[in-house]
Amino acid sequence: MNPLLSRMQRLADPSQVAGLSRFFKTGPGQYGEGDKFLGIKVPGTRQAVKECWKELTIADLEECIASEYHEVRLAALLALVEIFKHSKGAKREQCIQFYLSHTDRINNWDLVDLSCYPLLGVWLLDKDRSLLYDLARNGKTIWEQRIGIVSTMTFIRSGQIDDTFEIADILLHHPHDLIQKAVGWLLREAGKRDQAALEAYLQGVIPGGDRASRYRSMPRTALRYAIEKFPEPLRQRYLNKI
Repeated sequence: MNPLLSRMQRLADPSQVAGLSRFFKTGPGQYGEGDKFLGIKVPGTRQAVKECWKELTIADLEECIASEYHEVRLAALLALVEIFKHSKGAKREQCIQFYLSHTDRINNWDLVDLSCYPLLGVWLLDKDRSLLYDLARNGKTIWEQRIGIVSTMTFIRSGQIDDTFEIADILLHHPHDLIQKAVGWLLREAGKRDQAALEAYLQGVIPGGDRASRYRSMPRTALRYAIEKFPEPLRQRYLNKI
């Protein structure tokens, strides 16, 4: 039997299902509509992965990523991260191809945020990054678009912030708050590396767009996230669009 799936099934806790379903917005018309849960918190999922990722085959990962249960899909992604992290060469590329061929199963913000930058971000550190621009611009779902921006976290942590700014421009006026939050979050992380660069970005204009400074036209949710770490007087200036 699939060692990861069997562990996850043993961890199921029906008393937690209702709370997790509410937290991940699974009601009618919500972003996680129809998703199902076993009632497993993230630490339990991580422990299950830790115990068995070395044993897993691609067939095991396929079975888990296809699961109707949110936590089992997360477990598959966390296991994929571990396999990728401990592999080289062709095996790493196989992990990336698996990830990209299953983005339809990566369908909530936690599944994106806990997998994309340890996989795609690391993979693309020394490669062409047009894939992320394409996901941000042409992603079939908000989750693919979120992968495009959140994957740049790895670049930021390596001191490279330009891609974050450029991909943020693609998504800057996106109508969905989960994209607005992701854009603001990654801009904030870039600003931790270089506040002056973030301020220059916010005060500048989108190339080819109107002449309004970004901070004056971007959604307030994204702006609030982006400037969260600014000194309070400066933060208020941006919020009041002075």
